[in-house]
This record gives sequence, C-alpha cells and structure tokens, in this order.
Amino acid sequence: MNKRMHLISFNMHSSINHSIMSWADPEDERLEGLASFDHWKRLARTLERGRFDAMFFADTPGGFDRYKESLDDYVRYGVCWPCHDPMALAGVMLAETTHLGLAVTLSTSGTYPYMTVRRLSTLDYLSGGRAGWNIVSGHLRGEHRALGVPQLEHDQRYDHADEYMEICHALWNGIKPGAIKADREKGIYGDPEKVDVIDFEGEHFSCHAVPPTLPSAQGRPVLFQAGSSGRGMQFAMKHADVVFAIQPRLSEMTRFVKKLDDAAVSAGRAETPKVVFGIQCILGATESEAKRTQAEMLERIPLDAALSRMSGTLGLDFSKFDLDQPLAKNDTQASRGMLQMLANLTGDGNATVRDAAMVFGASTGMLQIVGTPEQVADQLETLWRESGCHGFNITPAANIKSVEDFVDHVVPRLQDKGVFRREYESTTLSGNLAN
Repeated sequence: MNKRMHLISFNMHSSINHSIMSWADPEDERLEGLASFDHWKRLARTLERGRFDAMFFADTPGGFDRYKESLDDYVRYGVCWPCHDPMALAGVMLAETTHLGLAVTLSTSGTYPYMTVRRLSTLDYLSGGRAGWNIVSGHLRGEHRALGVPQLEHDQRYDHADEYMEICHALWNGIKPGAIKADREKGIYGDPEKVDVIDFEGEHFSCHAVPPTLPSAQGRPVLFQAGSSGRGMQFAMKHADVVFAIQPRLSEMTRFVKKLDDAAVSAGRAETPKVVFGIQCILGATESEAKRTQAEMLERIPLDAALSRMSGTLGLDFSKFDLDQPLAKNDTQASRGMLQMLANLTGDGNATVRDAAMVFGASTGMLQIVGTPEQVADQLETLWRESGCHGFNITPAANIKSVEDFVDHVVPRLQDKGVFRREYESTTLSGNLAN
C-alpha cells in the first residue's frame, strides 16, 4: 500500500468544471476567472498551501456536437463553452508557486509531436520539472471538425498515438549527458556529437529535427493517460506514469487497480502506473447541508444539457434513443471506457440513458463524496486504503470556494490521520508523486 495519499485538483478553463450549470451557482467565480489571471494565481496558491501534488486541466476543444446534430445546447447552457486554452494559464500558475505541478490535456489528434514537446518541455524546464501532460487520443468529433482533420476509429486512434509518442520519446531522449558546454570563452554552446538528430518516417507522422528544449530537473513532463478500454490500457502500459480513471464505487475502483496491475505484469512492466481516481467532494457544516447542496446542483441541470455532454463524449446522438433503455445496449468508437463505467452506475450494468445522463451532467460520472469535512476525510481514507490507488483527482463543486473549504477543513484532517503530507518531498512533480 502507498505510504501517503496523493491529491490533484481537476479543473477546466471553461464556464464549468465537471458539473453542468455550476457557473450559475452564486458562489462560483468561474465566469470572472475566464477574464482574470488573478483568479488562477489565487487557486494555485491555495492548492500549494494544501500541499496538492498538481493542478490537472481537462480540455474539450471543438465542443459537443452530437446531440441533435447541433452545437445549440452546448452554447445555450455553457456546457464547457467557451473552451479557453489551459496552456495560457500554465506558466502563470507555475510562476506563482514553487512546488505545485501542473498537467495539461493535449490531443494527439489535434497537435504535432514536435510542437507538443516544445510547448510542454519549455514549461517543464522553466518550472524546474513541474509540468505534466494528459495524453488523449482525441475522441470528440467536434475537435476533429473544428480542426478539419479526419477522425479515426477507436483502436486506430491509439495506433496513431503510439507513433506520435515514439517521436516524443526520441526528442526527450535526444540530448545526452555533457551535450551542453555553454563555454563563453570558446564560444561553444553545445556538442553536436551528443545531440541526436531525430529522423523519423512513419505511417502518420514524420520528423527531422534535433530536440527543441533542454531536459528539465525531472527529465521530461510526467505523463498522464485516461484510457480504460483494453487498447487504452495497452497504450498506458507503454507510456503512462499515472493513469487517471473514473469509477462510481469502491468495488469498481478495486477491480480497476487489480486489472491495471495484471496488465502491467502481462506487459513486462517493472512498476504499475500510479492510479488516481476522479472524485467530487461536496462539503457542508452538517451532512444534511451537504446533501442540500448536492440536490441543488442536480436541480440546476437541464436534461438537454446533460444529454449534450454525454452524446459528445460517447459519440452517440441520444436524442434518437429511448431514454429509459439500458445504456449498455450501445457501442461507441469514442470513449468506450466511459460508456462501460456509466452503464454500470446501478451496479448491475443496467443504468438507463436518462439516469446515466444526469449523473454524467452532475460529475461526469465521478463518485460524489457528500458530508462534513470529517466524513469526507474518512471516506477518502477508506477508498484509498481499500482500493490500493495512489490518490485522487478532485473536481470542485464551486470554484474557488469549494477548493478553499477542502484545503482548510479536509486536508488538516487527512494530515492528522497521517495519510497526507504536511510538507512537499521534492521540488519536481515526479518527485512528489513518487512519495
């Protein structure tokens, strides 16, 4: 079992986080944050004060265009629209802190390997090794339509992404020890004999270049990945340092960790990627107050808004479906792992489309822990100990207040239990994640 629980803050640079209509909550400051660096600086300081490992930015460029074959509900309800670029915040938040890591989502369908390495590794080098990359293969049709590129089928996307990562790893590993001379007197900066020229020709990509950036204090950015299908797990075994997953109950979390352990053994990997589960904590001074907040969040969500988001994510137009039929009757070329998780919300694989949509609208399927700070801390400890996971990716209910409440009232209780750090162990993200 892990010595310490790890906590990451799960966020988006949009009108909402993972709860539809959260922008309409009077306590939420997200709309103001879209136009303010100070909002994100304050959040970064709060997370570092709470000794979080990192801020993790999800991203949904292009939007949700499947429901009714329209973007109307995506815009009408602000369902992750507007979708501002999280990269614009990364340098600001890293500069505001000294230990907090920052991971951003970039799609292998919407970018090129060389530019991704250049962007992320520049941040990693400047911050002293505190950057991370959440690798996604690009499951949203809206992203491909926005960029004007073809969308591959599920397994083909991972083949495409494997080739993408081959170039990235070559660029990251291309500067050998002793390559940098920086000899002012002789006027020699680098030794070409110790810098690889990457010459790659593949089915999807080509690259002829030397590495664009210097290795950081942690070598390269920490790699996150969230695929939970069979093909997604194969990809994770090759590339991921950390696997992010969403599972609705402890039993499914435990099974997921075991499945990943088995996959690591089959792949001959020496160490299983660290697993962090998505969680949403809803706090109150009393349990009844917390439950009222949860009910109010759910009541704000229009069914069309929830179906818009779920349709976009799963690649299915649910306006054409019987909402009371089991979700599991369907297959998708988009996010298969998400569909399987949502279909099993009831524990028997028979969750209806309607039920799944409302849960997805409230928290994108993440387990909600609802109660007082003591109850939330106790439940987090139980989930962590019994599932064997590394920690949690925690999405706020209202930004920034719920983050501040968690840091002020839940973190001290976890520290008193001896399951969460009081001080950072390292100045790099990889070092802190490694206990």
